Amino acid sequence: MRMIRPLALLLLRLSIGVIFVQQGYLKLFVNKAVFLKLFPSWGFPAYFAYVAGGLELFGGILLILGLVTQVIGVLFAIEMAIALIAVHIPHGGWRDVHATGLVLLLATGSFALAAIGAGAWSVDARISGANPNGWKAGPAAALSSASQK
Repeated sequence: MRMIRPLALLLLRLSIGVIFVQQGYLKLFVNKAVFLKLFPSWGFPAYFAYVAGGLELFGGILLILGLVTQVIGVLFAIEMAIALIAVHIPHGGWRDVHATGLVLLLATGSFALAAIGAGAWSVDARISGANPNGWKAGPAAALSSASQK
């Protein structure tokens, strides 16, 4: 049972991170022209497509790694709340799960990561020296464990 929480946070980070990487990649490289037209139709400047795409691509990579997870979680939760309120609900409504469901889930999951953190199996845990499951962090810990053997 001790492994469930780190595993759950890892899976949450990975799934949310992969979705954001995919969406950011689409905005920046695959459908750039489409998003440059869509953002103004939603009431945002066109360059916000680059801002959102960059945040999603690079923030998603950081989430996958579990690096600055709480900061990225807050940024993603805010971005998805804005997308939900300004774009998805007005254009699809609450009854259209395809328009709102994924965005609501991403906002909620991102907020949970912001509140709880990345978990034991993350770069954040290694940097902070957190050792809830015996994973020693940093070069000093590696040297001390090697000298104890």
